[in-house]
Amino acid sequence: MRGYVANRSSGGGAAVSVERIDIAGDPPVRGVLHPAASSGADGLVLTHGAGGNADAALLVAVAEAFSARGVAVLRSDLPYRQARPRGGPSPSGAARDREGLRAALRVLRERVSGRLFLGGHSYGGRQASMLLAAEPALASALLLQSYPLHPPGRPRDLRIAHLPDLRVPTLFVSGTADPFGSLAELDKARELIPGRTAMLAVSGGHDLGWSGKRRDATLPGRIAEAFLELAGPS
Repeated sequence: MRGYVANRSSGGGAAVSVERIDIAGDPPVRGVLHPAASSGADGLVLTHGAGGNADAALLVAVAEAFSARGVAVLRSDLPYRQARPRGGPSPSGAARDREGLRAALRVLRERVSGRLFLGGHSYGGRQASMLLAAEPALASALLLQSYPLHPPGRPRDLRIAHLPDLRVPTLFVSGTADPFGSLAELDKARELIPGRTAMLAVSGGHDLGWSGKRRDATLPGRIAEAFLELAGPS
């Protein structure tokens, strides 16, 4: 693979080493791999919301929770974030962001031989859901953290056109006070999805309560366990 750069580092205590990934391509893949103990493990590509990046605190914690349960995780920066460190995505670049997720899945496939999963927070989750609605064979299950069902204050502008084509098991993780979609609105949207779905409701807003200092430390583990239960045994 051209442009491959890997720097291994480890945190304190019993933290498992992670590997920084930077692979040239069109689009390129950049992120951090939390490896699994076995090459036969399942793997998850996990990406960020519109204003963040792959180093968002909740994404890191969720990746660590999956890794602790034997799933390799590639936290991946979307192409728009690789192009510029700040600012949100452009609608004209959404297709390229989905191609970035496809490329990240290819990179992870070279590391694990088990099932592949895909997920993301807000915008990243929406792009992941659109990709799997179009190509369900790319991943076996989908994780949607804070799915942006509609813009705040515009409940009629629903982002649901692709949901009837979404056939993979899908876990929604949503805050009880999320202005991008209430739990009731999301439950109605879930009815459009022919695949199995589940909802993990979290006390908080679009950040799932993780933008401040008072965070629910149990949430990442609960997300991982609920997702793996929905995905079922390999």
